[in-house]
Amino acid sequence: MRIVGGLSRVWAYVRGAPGTYVWLGVLFVTTVALHHMPPEFEEHFLRRRSTNLHELSRDPVRALVASAMWIESGHWVPYAFLYPVFHAPAERWLGTARWLAVCALAHVVASLVSEGMLLEAIRRGRAPYAAVDTLDVGVSYALAGVIAVLAYRIAAPWRYAYLLAVTAVFGLPLAAGPTFTDVGHFLAVLLGLACYPLVRGRGKAWNPKETLAGLRG
Repeated sequence: MRIVGGLSRVWAYVRGAPGTYVWLGVLFVTTVALHHMPPEFEEHFLRRRSTNLHELSRDPVRALVASAMWIESGHWVPYAFLYPVFHAPAERWLGTARWLAVCALAHVVASLVSEGMLLEAIRRGRAPYAAVDTLDVGVSYALAGVIAVLAYRIAAPWRYAYLLAVTAVFGLPLAAGPTFTDVGHFLAVLLGLACYPLVRGRGKAWNPKETLAGLRG
């Protein structure tokens, strides 16, 4: 009975964040598909689903949607940890529509701005023309935006420690030879923080001190 009860609670939690787990399931299927492709075909296949300048100029909507369904590294397991830790709590807190809005804003704007910067670098001769067809797929911009918006879920002063950690993780690469992707990640964090209007009225912020007190008592 305990096992059944535990499974019921897990299923209830999963149902509370349907978008997170459907997306994670899609990534699992696409990752398995990649592992069954010949290496030489895999790179060509992913380039056609990238948010690179070439694909964005052809069909921007398709490129932006398709790029969020594949993982370039082919390593799904890290996301099986990151999605329940960050996406699921955010979706359960904000609701699926607002959570999806944060994901879309971070993914779309960070992708377009970073690629726009790359285009300007190509025009100025600071990047090779071949960069228009670079491989750029993945879900990290959306994840960065959600990680940032979760700061509003945490009560002060814990919120500031969380923000400091997030800023360090995504900001330090900017100080050591930043790439356009690094800029995109940091922009996605700022976009997540800009989503404050979406979090108002979503309940009391989580206080770790109260949780610890409850566990002890």
